[in-house]
Amino acid sequence: MATAAITSFATGLASASLSGARPLRRHVSFSTIAPLGGVSLNRAQSLRISNNVSVKATGEEASTELPEIVTKLQDTWDKVEDKYAVATLGAVGIIVLWSATGMISAIDRLPVVPGVLELVGIGYTAWFVYSNLVFKPDREALVDKIKSTYSEIIGTS
Repeated sequence: MATAAITSFATGLASASLSGARPLRRHVSFSTIAPLGGVSLNRAQSLRISNNVSVKATGEEASTELPEIVTKLQDTWDKVEDKYAVATLGAVGIIVLWSATGMISAIDRLPVVPGVLELVGIGYTAWFVYSNLVFKPDREALVDKIKSTYSEIIGTS
């Protein structure tokens, strides 16, 4: 096995000058490398030898099995008929999400608006709870409306 002795040492900071401390100097020395066979080579020859090394693996092949979610995504992507439209919609969705995040952060930096919007949200939540959740007939109507909307979206089979 070829070995190389690398030594490094730093000198400096013994005396400070007006411009500050002297920079650290490093000295690296390579000893001769003796590969198998006992023939002594210099550094350039040993680097050439190490560049020509090839490795062969033996035994069982490593299986590169993809996670289940990746295979499901690939199967779903293969089933898509109009890949251009789906990719465009995905890109537009990312752009819209990015711009909405920027807009919300800009609104949040305004001095009065976040407090006002918080009060509006609390007021709407109170109104929704009072009009849809407090009394039993209203709750039943809300559940029926949610079920009908769900069946319209998903469809009945």
